[in-house]
Amino acid sequence: MNDHSIGHSTNLMGLSTNLLGSAAFNDEPRELHISGVREMNRQLFEMLGQSDGLMDAGDAFYKYMMAMFGIDPEQQEPLQGSRRRYRSSFLRLLKGWGYDSNGPEGAVLKGWVESRFGLFPTFHKEMITRFSTQGWATYVDEKMSSRFHNNSIYCQLDMLYEFCQWGLARHAAPGQTHLTLYRGINSFDEHQVVERLDRKNVVMRLNNLASFSSDRTVADCFGDTILTARVPVVKVLFFNTLLPVHPLKGEGEYLVIGGDYRVAAAYF
Repeated sequence: MNDHSIGHSTNLMGLSTNLLGSAAFNDEPRELHISGVREMNRQLFEMLGQSDGLMDAGDAFYKYMMAMFGIDPEQQEPLQGSRRRYRSSFLRLLKGWGYDSNGPEGAVLKGWVESRFGLFPTFHKEMITRFSTQGWATYVDEKMSSRFHNNSIYCQLDMLYEFCQWGLARHAAPGQTHLTLYRGINSFDEHQVVERLDRKNVVMRLNNLASFSSDRTVADCFGDTILTARVPVVKVLFFNTLLPVHPLKGEGEYLVIGGDYRVAAAYF
């Protein structure tokens, strides 16, 4: 990795990583799917097609995942002193992300993006520009932790992504290619400016997974600078109303796959 590397030469999306991470792709996105996920879960998507709205579909997906991966519905932690093996789940990762996107759960989520989209993280506790940095070493150590890889966690995230894409296309954003989303920041420490287009607009390399909000006033609570981006629908992993039960409670929150985005920065 060097200052200009955006990711691996291979991924599971069928397009080059350089294209997937480019501002040109984000301007004019193509349909994306993780190979084999819908085909191997055909019954689930047939069932979703018969659902009555997004809430009903979300409930069906939630129950399917509980049964498929043996996940405790309450996601209870083992009692103190208990030796019961905890089954990792996508819900636990979302909970950890909401608490600290630079924690171990955040590393696993960023690792999934790296594996499927080929995009390197640009920040994990510190800026990552080279493989030799402490930030990269910490990220690799945390993303590979057996604590989170005992229950096909990447497969769970594959299914979450495909369900999210189904939900957006069918219910939440039918016919739309982009969503206008907002992110509040206090500094540019986590954000690499690739090109300055004018006084307010830049091409920015976002972390390979980043939180946005559909509500500008909510984004304003997280920083004095508001980034406004047109996010391709195909780069959304999760949004707040996708599931009836989940631990991410941020109003209008979206988890967005990163890369180079044209963003407008407004200062307050």
